[in-house]
Amino acid sequence: MTEKEKAKLGMLYDANYDEELIRESIVCRDLCHEYNQLKPSMFEEREALIRRILKQAGENLVIHSPFKCDYGYNITVGKNFYANYYCTILDGAEVTFGDNVFIAPFCGFYTAGHPFNIEERNKGLEYAYPIKVGNNVWIGANVTVLPGVTIGDDVVIGAGSVVNKDIPSGVLAAGNPCKVIRSITEEDRNKYK
Repeated sequence: MTEKEKAKLGMLYDANYDEELIRESIVCRDLCHEYNQLKPSMFEEREALIRRILKQAGENLVIHSPFKCDYGYNITVGKNFYANYYCTILDGAEVTFGDNVFIAPFCGFYTAGHPFNIEERNKGLEYAYPIKVGNNVWIGANVTVLPGVTIGDDVVIGAGSVVNKDIPSGVLAAGNPCKVIRSITEEDRNKYK
């Protein structure tokens, strides 16, 4: 079994010394570097390049530079996706964003983690668990989403949150660790009309 196959199964795998994963990561990092050097006014070139990096993306895709990811081929985004400056996605596992997702600056989505066992960790082993973000989600600035987390539909994650557990649909959640604050109400939906 390859290290890439182990990662897909959520097993410990060697991301630091495996030649295949190193090669794929370098290709992706080079593409991200190229993307981050393009002028903001180069709309067509930027869109074509980010679509080469990601596995799949819907219409109306905006990702501001700088943007970084490990492989790109594990990232799927729906339509009307917006990621502000300094978005980082460590995509050792699948990272899926639904439609109408808005991500504020300095957010990170990290599928990777490391074992507590010192010997395993020192061998360069890690695990990767998928992250899923539903439809109609707004993620505030400086949010960290950890391995294995699912965020439901119609959710707002408050700035500075560390999301280490699943968040149900239809709520405002915030904090470190991130917790449900309350349901999103009809009054919230009509606040700025």
